[in-house]
Amino acid sequence: MRARRLAVAMAAAATLTLAGCSGGDGGGGTEPAASGSAVAGEGSSETLRIGIKFDQPGLGYQDGSEYTGFDVDVARYVAEALGYSEDQIEWVQAPSAQRENLLQTGQVDMIFATYSITDTRKEVISFAGPYFVAGQDLLVAADDDSITGPEDLEGKNLCSVTGSTSAQRIKDEYATGTNLLEQPGYAECVTALTSGAVDAVTTDDIILAGLAAQPANEGQVKVVGNPFSEENYGVGLPLDSDRCEAVTEAITAMIEDGSWEQILQDNVGASGYEANADLNPPTPEACA
Repeated sequence: MRARRLAVAMAAAATLTLAGCSGGDGGGGTEPAASGSAVAGEGSSETLRIGIKFDQPGLGYQDGSEYTGFDVDVARYVAEALGYSEDQIEWVQAPSAQRENLLQTGQVDMIFATYSITDTRKEVISFAGPYFVAGQDLLVAADDDSITGPEDLEGKNLCSVTGSTSAQRIKDEYATGTNLLEQPGYAECVTALTSGAVDAVTTDDIILAGLAAQPANEGQVKVVGNPFSEENYGVGLPLDSDRCEAVTEAITAMIEDGSWEQILQDNVGASGYEANADLNPPTPEACA
């Protein structure tokens, strides 16, 4: 696998070198990382700033100086393919409501943060991928059998995170008679659920599985298991980034060499979560 990753990294580096010499828009020089252009990786002093979630167990989670999760390990794989070593990565917190701004203002070079690809977002940023397809679901109290899907939310108190597609979908499609509480993070939503302040939490099923598997929540909450959307997780990039092709190649290689499956199992296997086999692993789309 290591040899395969080295081959991918060499191929990606060659792609980036060609991109830097092709002229492109406004000349043949290489722009700073903040603009989203391809830059030198291994062997340079460049830092790759990657936005992740800090509060999603199994996906993007900070514990002191350690960063773990499926998104984090996918980011590590892609960074290595681009020629960056582990010590060249700077992990940056990317809350849902701030992701576009972080990319547009050059505070991060790319984002791996359960970032659903949508047409609205593609108007202001670019995406590579998808590298995973999740489905929106509900987290409820372990002894609550009254909620089996979004149609049961009438008159219920529901929590989601500000800026997420989950919150917007509930507002657009299931808001009638539902009291929506928006919080800055999912940990706050789970606290509201376990305290009885809300009846359910909604976001993607893989996120909910990671939350339910936390020792503090185990036995208190459960995932309904009735997903009602398809969420294509992509790598967020600055608009018209010339890194897109190289990132797409790295994702494709990760899926083909078996690393994708291993990364998923390592990070969420213990929760009992099983990805939708009809949708995963996905085929990355061509960069537009």
